[in-house]
Amino acid sequence: MVVRRWVAAGLVLVGLVACGTAESMAAGVPRVVATQTVAMGLMMVPEERSEPVLPVDAQGLTKRLRKFLKARPGRVSAAVEDLATGRVYRFRPKEVLPTASTAKVGILMALLRKRRWDSLSAQDRHDANIMIRYSDNKAADRLWERIGKEAGLTRANQAFKLKNTTAIGGKCVDLYCWGITRTTAVDQVRLMKLLSRKSSPVKDHKVVLKLMRDVVADQKWGVSAGACEGEPVALKNGWLKHVANDQWVIVSAGLIANRFAVAVLTEDNATSAAGIAKVEGIVTRMMDAFRACPPTSE
Repeated sequence: MVVRRWVAAGLVLVGLVACGTAESMAAGVPRVVATQTVAMGLMMVPEERSEPVLPVDAQGLTKRLRKFLKARPGRVSAAVEDLATGRVYRFRPKEVLPTASTAKVGILMALLRKRRWDSLSAQDRHDANIMIRYSDNKAADRLWERIGKEAGLTRANQAFKLKNTTAIGGKCVDLYCWGITRTTAVDQVRLMKLLSRKSSPVKDHKVVLKLMRDVVADQKWGVSAGACEGEPVALKNGWLKHVANDQWVIVSAGLIANRFAVAVLTEDNATSAAGIAKVEGIVTRMMDAFRACPPTSE
């Protein structure tokens, strides 16, 4: 376990970060597609045909990611799940890294676990809006207290069945320690899955997704790099600066087309721009392994 100091939006954090390594495989499952044919003006009986969905080439994808990361040092954890077919790919899933501002999604999910959006105070709704859309730290501080700080987030994480996400206790100067909550890409993908389900344990989970779709333009990087033209993307990004060596944590998690749950966590990036480029390079390579985008219209 390594003690680290962080600064987020000009504020200092002190916390703990743990790490590990592993890689896993992906699987493919068939799906049934209904088709219709029209002949001589008469509607024929719909015919069902099976279209196999090819499994992700996990070995090839892992090789491509390793090659891409060879000249880009730092720890990485990444995962994708196709919610329509069940295909999964995980890259170094046991790496435990800071959430940075991606934790703000967990804070809002904790707040809405037992309460409806309309039952929140006007101040809470305002804070939720600017916390997700603008990544406002002060709003996150207030909602962090509202959910009961690390104890409240821990209870929510347990309810959401996150196995490797740990809330850090204490107060870190002006910013609470939510930013150095430790997590894995696998747990972040699970959170995204919970937001996509009709039976989500989060009341008014669609409100959370709407806020994530409406993040301000300069924060739409990351997971969005893997979307095809016209596909909606709901995401939340995070960034933290390491005080000791001026290196960056850059994180992105979200849903593409309400179908692909994606998370990429990175640490020890020389600059925030380098970290963003790394995250987007990982996302595009993973998504290319899951599907090909249709030709863009001219």
